[in-house]
Amino acid sequence: MTPDVLRAEVERLGPWFHNIDLGHGIETAPEHFLGDYPRFKFARFADALPADLTGKSVLDIGCNAGFYSVEMKRRGADRVLGIDSDDRYLAQARLASAALGFDGVEFRNLSVYDVGALGERFDLVIFMGVLYHLRHPLLALDLIREHVAGDLMLFQTMQQGSREVYPVPADHPFHMPGTHEPPPYFDEPGYPRMHFIEREFAHDWTNWWAPNAACSAAMLRASGFTIEAQPESEVYLCRVAPVPYAEFGPAAVYPSTGPNRGSDA
Repeated sequence: MTPDVLRAEVERLGPWFHNIDLGHGIETAPEHFLGDYPRFKFARFADALPADLTGKSVLDIGCNAGFYSVEMKRRGADRVLGIDSDDRYLAQARLASAALGFDGVEFRNLSVYDVGALGERFDLVIFMGVLYHLRHPLLALDLIREHVAGDLMLFQTMQQGSREVYPVPADHPFHMPGTHEPPPYFDEPGYPRMHFIEREFAHDWTNWWAPNAACSAAMLRASGFTIEAQPESEVYLCRVAPVPYAEFGPAAVYPSTGPNRGSDA
């Protein structure tokens, strides 16, 4: 592909949310409102990931234009699969990976809610910039843990509210002892709290949720992940751990799709 053809393809597939340097003086989003995004952000936590991924498999959920997929292939990952539900993003990702010489990266149209259809586990799951766009965020984490997370997960979400973490008890009393009053810690700034965005956030109607810091960590633990590192306030490197209360059955709830929607099928 000549530089002129590549430049034309970049323009045809625009606008781009990932600014990727494709060489020949061609960048996909040089006027990005965040700057050189996501490269400058990745530089802040790149060292938290293994530098050598030789022999490893990577699943990039919500891959967009494939920046992180390519970076994992650059680190030597044997298998890299990027999934997204937007065909234009997937076309961008295929163009970028081919232009950079990483033809071994696979991209598929698949939702996070459908990861069970992949039928395989990955050594590293990248789940960044997706949770707050989902109407059912905890279900997504449950499905990732149940079906595709083999060892590590790199997780990022937009957060709002307090960065404090309140020491929440393992079991909550209905009332404070000797009273009819609820526990006061529900109003603590550091209590795990998920903020619901009914309409739009930054002019984006797909932004539904904004957890505080305590809520992000609590959701990860509840889904069966331990936090190994937190290189940025919104970025968590997690490792697969036992799912709490797994003895009572799978955490993920599967909706009925058959004719008897009210049954347990």
